[in-house]
Parts: sequence; C-alpha cells; structure tokens
Amino acid sequence: MSDALTTWVLLRGLMRDSRHWGDFPQAFAREMPGARIELLDFPGNGALNEQSSASSVDAMADYCRAELQRRGLKPPYRLLAMSLGAMAATSWASRYPQELDACVLINTSLRPFSPPHWRLRPAAWPAVLRLALRPPAVRAIERMILRLTSRLARDPETLLDDWTQWRLSHPVSRANALRQLLAAARYRAPIAAPATRLLILNSARDALVDSRCSQRLARRWDCEIAVHPSAGHDLPLDDGAWVIEQIRRWL
Repeated sequence: MSDALTTWVLLRGLMRDSRHWGDFPQAFAREMPGARIELLDFPGNGALNEQSSASSVDAMADYCRAELQRRGLKPPYRLLAMSLGAMAATSWASRYPQELDACVLINTSLRPFSPPHWRLRPAAWPAVLRLALRPPAVRAIERMILRLTSRLARDPETLLDDWTQWRLSHPVSRANALRQLLAAARYRAPIAAPATRLLILNSARDALVDSRCSQRLARRWDCEIAVHPSAGHDLPLDDGAWVIEQIRRWL
C-alpha cells in the first residue's frame, strides 16, 4: 500500500493526550511523504477531559474507530500506539483486522503474557502511589512522570513548562484516571496474534514497564521487534528519529 493513500493514527498512553507527542508527528510526516497523520485522544484526556473515560480497552478502541468515521476517513489505517494506546490498538487489530494495514506497538504490556511486577516495575510503585494518593504540586507531578518515562529528554525544563501548562489547562479527573487504570488492568489480549502486520518497538531502559513484556510478546506472537538500548518508556520523546527509522525499515 502506498503511504500517499494511508492514514496513520497515533495513540498515546495512560492519562496523556496528543500534545504529549511533541514535535514527533511533524517529523514522522516529513519522513512518510503523503501520509495523513491523525492524532486521537481518548475521552477523559486532553480536549476531551470533560468527558468520561471508558472503563474498558475495547471501548477505547471503538471510540477511535467511530471518531475516524466521523472525520470521514475510511480504512484501512495504520496504527502507531504506545502503552495504553497500544492496548487499544491490540484490541482493534484483534477484533477488526480488516480495518488495519499495519500496527506498531511501543512499550506495551499485556495480560496474559507478562506478570504484574513486569507490567509495572516494583521500583516505580512508590512514585505511582504517591501520585495517586498524595499528589504534589502540578510541576512536581510532571517532573516525577518525566523521571519515570524518559532517559534521554533534551531541554527537560522547557518540556516541564509545557506539560505543566497542559495539565493545568486540561486536567484529567481522578475518576477518569481510575477508569483508565481499571481498563488497563482488566484488559486481556488474545493468545493468538492479530491478523495484522505487527512491529513492536521496545526500550531496554524503560523504568516504568519491564522491557521483557514487549520481548515476550514478540516471541509469543512471532512478530518483529526492535529494541532501543538506552531510551526510556516514552520512546518517541527520547529518540523519535530512531522510531521513524525502524518503521521505515520495517515497511
């Protein structure tokens, strides 16, 4: 399929929205000439923060399908998704493979392939519990998230300026955060691989999710995987050029 005829759909993770891609979509578009880039937020996040989040991953995937139809975009699509977004992409690919031409999953963790202490590293539990039970000031929240998700971020203070402003302008409610956490915890991927071309991208130094989650998934589903040796969980933030190059090579 020609990139000129392809809609690429980008999906972010837990409690994050399309602004958190930063300049990655523009860089991606430059390297995929003619491709149409669509950024989708899940209800409860970003500009949709006043809506109720879905409490199931399948419902998140169905929202994305309906939103693309509302925008007048017809399948097949290509998905680029990370973390919770990659769970939604997996649900989509498993139930409606005819709608997808390709699917790239970044640093995801799926039941039943990985145990709980891989899906969220024990070393990250104190910080996550603090955020949930006694959240500090907004900038401190974002600084903690950056520490958990990035190893290579450039100009982190400017990045924190942006993230802090975004949190203040479109806060995710506690109820919506809990719905998204519940959806992620409950989702169980199929044992058999989806009937869609799959590429898994993985960060060896992910401080949030054990890199073995992606590696075991790639073995079980017998699909291609590329591992970045030094990036953190937010791989497009840490090395977007590497992500784009892996996708170009794979395609």
